[in-house]
Amino acid sequence: MIRRLPIIPTIIVLAAVATMIALGFWQLRRAHEKEALLARYTQAQGLPPTVWPTVPTPTERLPLFRRASANCLEAVTQKAVAGRSLQGDSGYSHLVDCRTGGAEGPGLRVDIGWSQDPNAGKGWRGGPVSGIIGPDGEKRMRLISSVGYAGLQPSAPPDINDIPNNHLSYAVQWFAFAAVALLIYGFAVRARLKERA
Repeated sequence: MIRRLPIIPTIIVLAAVATMIALGFWQLRRAHEKEALLARYTQAQGLPPTVWPTVPTPTERLPLFRRASANCLEAVTQKAVAGRSLQGDSGYSHLVDCRTGGAEGPGLRVDIGWSQDPNAGKGWRGGPVSGIIGPDGEKRMRLISSVGYAGLQPSAPPDINDIPNNHLSYAVQWFAFAAVALLIYGFAVRARLKERA
């Protein structure tokens, strides 16, 4: 029967199945990495406050979910992005990029608070800030202030529960795809062999 299998389709199917299995194992590794990351973030929440760190290089770990303090010497730019209040209401978080040292440019991004008005929160010039370090799509991390400035309410701090760890389910899906591909191909070959017989 093995000799009667179509060679090229069999090679293609087996290569596809091998790829799906490899992706499944890759997702399992990612699941373990994500578990370790979430454990590190949970531990960071219990650490004593730190001063705002310099922005890590792309290969360094971010000190996310740790309490920190910083000094915004000068507010350089400000913008509003989608955000939530402490009560979970939708609206805008107001982000300010700050100068933190001599001639350097913006070295600190601060979430100075939340409102339902994207034009609120103007006029904050900077100063000492304390809060929790959260992720930021542009600057990699930002300091979410524990108090609202310039008439704003505090923004919701980052929540570890918002970080999904669905790699295990992805792994199961890839393994299932591989099994289904083998079954379908097996049925197709069997039907073809019956027709020839």
